Amino acid sequence: MSGHSKWANIKRQKAVVDAKKGAAYARLSREIIVAARGGADVAANFKLRQAVDRAKAEGMPNDNIQRAIEKGSGSGQGNNLEELVYEGYGPGGVAIMVRTATDNRNRTAGDVRSFFSKYGGNLGETGCVNWIFKERGEVIAEREKDIDEETLLALALESDAEDIEENGLDESGKQITTFICNSQTLEQVKEKLSKTAANQVKGLRIKSAQINLVPNTIIPVADKNVAKQLLKLLDALENQDDVQQIYANFDIDSAWLEELAGNT
Repeated sequence: MSGHSKWANIKRQKAVVDAKKGAAYARLSREIIVAARGGADVAANFKLRQAVDRAKAEGMPNDNIQRAIEKGSGSGQGNNLEELVYEGYGPGGVAIMVRTATDNRNRTAGDVRSFFSKYGGNLGETGCVNWIFKERGEVIAEREKDIDEETLLALALESDAEDIEENGLDESGKQITTFICNSQTLEQVKEKLSKTAANQVKGLRIKSAQINLVPNTIIPVADKNVAKQLLKLLDALENQDDVQQIYANFDIDSAWLEELAGNT
């Protein structure tokens, strides 16, 4: 698991859940709005289905989901949203990609540029770091702790997934496992996993599926002060309302991540 993935998991586990729900729902709503431009039929629009699955996995109310779909597919304010990607380097030469959905590109660009500058990074031109990342499909599942790795690997193989990653515990104490696959076969793998798990593996539930960006190369961050600056930058970006996803290619000692999670 990349350093950014570990960091995100630690922050999620330490977060006060209720305080984060409003911001999380706002991000998920924007994702649904943008996806719904391709059609309001969840069954026919895979991008929308992914967004809705993630929203449901986060406990977003159905009414909120439906309103976001209507905004994106109709003539509401959702038509003002546009997707923009920013690329740059953080402290220690770490590559960072920031995906946003915004109704005011000047505001978003100004905020992102300010954060990079404030925390020792440099916002770059389009294409400066995207070559470092590659797409992969991820099917997220929650499971009981007594399901062993051998069973999970067999399930992955039977469902045409390529590998598994363990991602710690969610807020309810369930173990989270990610099944990794080719981004082009994500929908098929998710369907196979759902059917196989329902028939053969009790205590495992498929929550959502997504296309993620993972780095081809990892930058070790061995200086604690650099690590602290980098994590402050990532936190500032994550707390900006228009930011949807962040991808970065760092690796920081797990003990430092735990320590710094309460101090950034």
